[in-house]
Amino acid sequence: MKAVILAGGFGSRLSEDTAVRPKPMVEIGGKPMLWHIMKIYAAHGIDEFVICLGYKGYLIKEYFANYYLHTCDVSFDLANGEMEVHSSQSEPWRVTLVDTGERTMTGGRLKRVLPYLGDEDFCFTYGDGLADVDIGALVDFHRAQHTLATVTAVQPPGRFGALELDGARVSEFEEKPRGDGRWSNGGFFVLSPAVERHIDGDQTVWEQEPMGTLARDGQLACYRHDGFWQPMDTPRDRNHLEALWDSGEAPWRTWS
Repeated sequence: MKAVILAGGFGSRLSEDTAVRPKPMVEIGGKPMLWHIMKIYAAHGIDEFVICLGYKGYLIKEYFANYYLHTCDVSFDLANGEMEVHSSQSEPWRVTLVDTGERTMTGGRLKRVLPYLGDEDFCFTYGDGLADVDIGALVDFHRAQHTLATVTAVQPPGRFGALELDGARVSEFEEKPRGDGRWSNGGFFVLSPAVERHIDGDQTVWEQEPMGTLARDGQLACYRHDGFWQPMDTPRDRNHLEALWDSGEAPWRTWS
């Protein structure tokens, strides 16, 4: 099975980082967000990736062009122009990088990479969100639903602490309460290639007409995820993820 990752947006709310690199290349623990997402999928046996490039996509190409070298212990014979690899910690991934256009919308990016995916169902997610989703269980759930699409539904924590009041006293305080109780689109989709017929072209936003039509047709299943989920939309989000990684207890690190 393959995983498609959106990595072409501008990430304007992280402008101090994304002025010089794509948002999925912003680092958490010294590794790009994109790497963390790929490790989540790889922990569940998915090691073929199609990355949708756009804004500063050449930086992602350069990252993977040099990835093997950067994960190796090597000796260089400068006189003869030879390199000897002693050991490598590179993952056994196959990565296809596709320029889907700098101004293309999410649905358009997906449509552009469909020729690289074949006839099988595939995973699809955003390049700026981490979770401890059980990808294997998600795929099994999707297959059992017999729908064209499955979305992972999440309940993000509220941004502010919640107070329970008893007159003039606070009776209870919760720092990270659930939001308003509604379920939200958490990415981590499983899709059939047949969703292409719901995508008109480059300006189609996946989260609008395609998902709406699939829902109305009864073709959008919902996999509820009660565990960790965190997007990286703001510097505060990035700092939170960095702190979790530094603690040694990052919830999305499901690999050894």
